[in-house]
Amino acid sequence: MTEQFASKSAAAIDRAKAEGRAALVGYLPAGYPTVQDSIDAGIALARNGADLIEIGIPYSDPVMDGPVIQAATTEAINNGFRVANVFDVVAGITAATDAAVLVMTYWNPVMRMGVDEFSRRLAESGGAGLITPDLIPDEASEWFEASDKYGLDRVFLVAPSSTPERLDMTVKASRGFVYAVSIMGVTGTRQSVSSTAEDVVARAHAAGAERVCVGLGVSNPDHVREIAEYADGVIVGTALVAALRDGGVDAVGQLTKNLSAGLGRAAADA
Repeated sequence: MTEQFASKSAAAIDRAKAEGRAALVGYLPAGYPTVQDSIDAGIALARNGADLIEIGIPYSDPVMDGPVIQAATTEAINNGFRVANVFDVVAGITAATDAAVLVMTYWNPVMRMGVDEFSRRLAESGGAGLITPDLIPDEASEWFEASDKYGLDRVFLVAPSSTPERLDMTVKASRGFVYAVSIMGVTGTRQSVSSTAEDVVARAHAAGAERVCVGLGVSNPDHVREIAEYADGVIVGTALVAALRDGGVDAVGQLTKNLSAGLGRAAADA
């Protein structure tokens, strides 16, 4: 996985690794409950221990999202969110913090705006790249071209069901990090993290991935501590969205601080 430019995502994960810990990646939907609220919540994430921030584009048919995130994105859309607002959110967060900010989106909104146009505006807003859950490398030629042109990271997903051939292709296509889905299903908080997560990470590393981050089902410091033992980054979404819903920006900051306490490798032994 060669990087032709300075990947913001890779740099953030490598900084964490140099400190002897996994990186914390926090997810929030753009425009929830308002554009300014999502900017403020993103800044709170960064100031309380998040190394990377995923900003999700609300979408009318979110096949991968669980009920908490679906409800939040529906509310954002009902409050007037438009796809172009995501660039305002990214710019607001990157202007105030050093966190790498990626946009997580289904591919249709990117295609509707135009892949080159979307990529240009993302780069201009200070964004690090895209996480694309429903785009596979064999259908991503336009995205390869635009991401190279504008210096953006390409984050593809691998899952327990990924064949060796698919895993190899995805690792080679990704830049910044590879997103390992810990379970088959939708996002949401769970009592435990699937044991298959460690196997997916090991397989991705064996296929040449330098950085692998684990998401889906991560909701508390114990989950973070467990995953930090073998992954390069830990992705938390639903729990943060619920904190924003129930307690506002301050609750996001407090939960982020609590989650970051589990980041140190072998922290449980300290």
